[in-house]
Amino acid sequence: MLHVLRCVPRALGSAVVGLRANAPSPQLRQLLQPALRPCARPFGLLGVRAGSARRPGLLRTHGPCACGCDALHTQGDKAFVEFLSDEIKEEKKIQKHKSLPKMSGDWELELNGTEAKLVRKVAGEKVTVTFNINNSIPPTYDGEEEPSQGQKVEEQEPELTSTPNFVVEVTKDGGKKALVLDCHYPEDEVEQEEDENDIFSIREVSFQSTGEAEWKDTNYTLNTDSLDWALYDHLMDFLADRGVDNTFADELVELSTALEHQEYITFLEDLKGFVKSQ
Repeated sequence: MLHVLRCVPRALGSAVVGLRANAPSPQLRQLLQPALRPCARPFGLLGVRAGSARRPGLLRTHGPCACGCDALHTQGDKAFVEFLSDEIKEEKKIQKHKSLPKMSGDWELELNGTEAKLVRKVAGEKVTVTFNINNSIPPTYDGEEEPSQGQKVEEQEPELTSTPNFVVEVTKDGGKKALVLDCHYPEDEVEQEEDENDIFSIREVSFQSTGEAEWKDTNYTLNTDSLDWALYDHLMDFLADRGVDNTFADELVELSTALEHQEYITFLEDLKGFVKSQ
């Protein structure tokens, strides 16, 4: 019975980009490209629908600004900047972490835009965990839900949580191969009874050469969809012995959520500056 449960296909998640920060592999980036997820944020301007009173004004041709700066300034731009100012103020008000939270277990954090890399050395081994916050927030609901009677809309907005796919790379000192495990957080609807205590799951496992700048997609990749449950458990134990366990997975979600929110606020500020600039 356990074997049957272990063979139930696990949900395919999107994956993070490659682990090579300086020379990432195009093949691996294509393989692990995060999948697009529906918009989860209640972004106010997305509520403007075709045919509304505001749309025709956006389609009119505007000339340079009357102030002589040769820039394009419209009432729509002004309203956009005002909206963004309010949005930035509200997002900073609800920002949980003003600085990124620390990971326990002597993990060193390296950031490259939306990519994050956690590195840890344990007894002659180097463990590297890489994830990307892009498209890491799952949809909060399916379709449009009407608020219940007497309940305010803002009370229904859930806290957004970033659950990125992540890749674990384990190398041994002087070794020529790296063991690569592609992991993800299963969606709630596909959690399996046998794995109810596991916060994350392993999706694929492969070996890659440590001496090459690019990983080869021609190397054999083990998909865990039909993997024997005993082998899968040993792989999970292998990760736990190297610090990648449920505690790590919880802390990674907190770190990723803080980083995603930080980048979102920066994006809003850049967008405001772009629309406002002369």
